[in-house]
Amino acid sequence: MSNDSPILDFKGRVAIVTGAGGGLGRQHALALAARGAKVVVNDLGGTVNGTGGSPVAAQAVVDEIKAAGGEAIANGASVTDFAAVQAMVAQAVEAFGRVDILVNNAGILRDKSFAKMELEDFRSVVDVHLMGAVHCTKAVWALMNEQKYGRIVMTTSSSGLYGNFGQSNYGAAKLALVGLMQTLSIEGAKNDIRVNCLAPTAATRMTEDLFPKEMLEAFRPEAVVPAMLVLAGQDAPNRTILCAGAGTFEAAHITLTEGRYIGIGDQVPEALAARLAEVTDRTGEQVPQSGAAQGSNEVAKGMAAARR
Repeated sequence: MSNDSPILDFKGRVAIVTGAGGGLGRQHALALAARGAKVVVNDLGGTVNGTGGSPVAAQAVVDEIKAAGGEAIANGASVTDFAAVQAMVAQAVEAFGRVDILVNNAGILRDKSFAKMELEDFRSVVDVHLMGAVHCTKAVWALMNEQKYGRIVMTTSSSGLYGNFGQSNYGAAKLALVGLMQTLSIEGAKNDIRVNCLAPTAATRMTEDLFPKEMLEAFRPEAVVPAMLVLAGQDAPNRTILCAGAGTFEAAHITLTEGRYIGIGDQVPEALAARLAEVTDRTGEQVPQSGAAQGSNEVAKGMAAARR
């Protein structure tokens, strides 16, 4: 580390980490507390597929933090219950005075191929990952706007960004979180609320069966935590999708190709089919700063064609 590297210090900051009773969430909570944050350790205490509930896991992490000299409180709210999430935020404010950081980490898995998946299993996964993050973010949003500071980390996934067999429900929910981040990062910018996504690759109880045994150590959850700390820090970027696993860090982008003006008319479908390779050519692609970039590109090309 160079002498001019920024120090990720969280003293005076208050963080809520959901799904923090084990795995990646536990590591997030421990790391934030070790660097000075006061932490609300939220965990329903359910199984990997979202059933059941127990306060034991969250309290065990709180005890761990306190034993190391940190400050933390436990919360057992289900992120699918907005009233319970609002009460969690109120609990955080009562105990610590504010909320600076929200790490939306809670999640469940109900993997099956789409052909065999029950709609309830699709709905439940979306409810926890997407609506759970919406509930928690909505519950802190006014508070962060009022204090003119906030750092929100959504947990997306390579399954959402790029697909994965048997995870249509999980992938849909995870990419939806990117869409949520894209707009909230724009809306929150004026009050220094920075919203980013973390795409972790880690061997937790949700994913450990996916890794070869010799790779389990490299993909331990601790290796992902540095990316979370950067995204939750005072000097965090805004609107970044940071990927992390086994000591490697990447950034993912949703890009827009330059495209081609093909026109309007009865023969355009055939023309588009014939020139599709040109339309999808990634040479000169951009990362738009908002959805308006697509329309702007189309208007510019249409006007250029009209002038010819």
